[in-house]
Amino acid sequence: MRYFVVFLFTLMTTSVWSQKDTLVNIKGSVVNNTTKLPLSNVNVINATRVTGTATTGSGTFEIATKLNDTLLFSYIGYETVKVKVTNDWIKNNPTKIYLTEKAYVLDEVVIRQYQLTGYVEVDTQLIPVANDGYRYSISGLNAGYEAGDKSPSAVSKVMRSIFNPADFLYNVFGKRPNEMKKLKEMKKDDTVRNLLATKFDRETLAALLEIDKDDIPQILANCNYSDYFIQTANDLQIMDAISLCYEEYKILKKNK
Repeated sequence: MRYFVVFLFTLMTTSVWSQKDTLVNIKGSVVNNTTKLPLSNVNVINATRVTGTATTGSGTFEIATKLNDTLLFSYIGYETVKVKVTNDWIKNNPTKIYLTEKAYVLDEVVIRQYQLTGYVEVDTQLIPVANDGYRYSISGLNAGYEAGDKSPSAVSKVMRSIFNPADFLYNVFGKRPNEMKKLKEMKKDDTVRNLLATKFDRETLAALLEIDKDDIPQILANCNYSDYFIQTANDLQIMDAISLCYEEYKILKKNK
């Protein structure tokens, strides 16, 4: 009897571990939380595997996951939802996901009459200076963005981060190697790239990298990207910028 109990326990344990390690397709649907109507073309991203898909015209989706994977549901004008894959979801497909529309509040709107003078005044101090010798190549742009007026590249910033363990870049890159490895995976999946190319809120990118959204501008500033780029680039361009800085960080750290 004792051997039977041990055998049964071993069988159950093996079954549980097998389920956790097995990639399975789960199904579901996405609807508007208020109207309960299905939402089509909602981006469904497996943040753990860095793969994605989109809902059909009837709001349904199917995506490959493993137990405890994190799924992101992103749609323009709606709050991004993060959901973890559970045993119940795997066993009792499909599951319904509810998205809530974002609330935009305008405190005051002032309408002024414009008088055309026949000429345009330009404040040259507001024009971003691009030194062709110090440009970064960012995907989706015909030209690169400047890296700064004195430092030749992010290398100088990253170099300081390596020799100063308390530096912000060291804390972000050095302590999150697994999260930073996702940058390569993001470049491989067209669904993820197309989604990031349409977003400017940093929410999805932060969720994929498992970092705070407010850390992203600081990362780019420490990599010596201009304020203009940080404020205007889409999430795909931001991803490529962080990826480039991280690669330089790894090279310098290796040669330290």
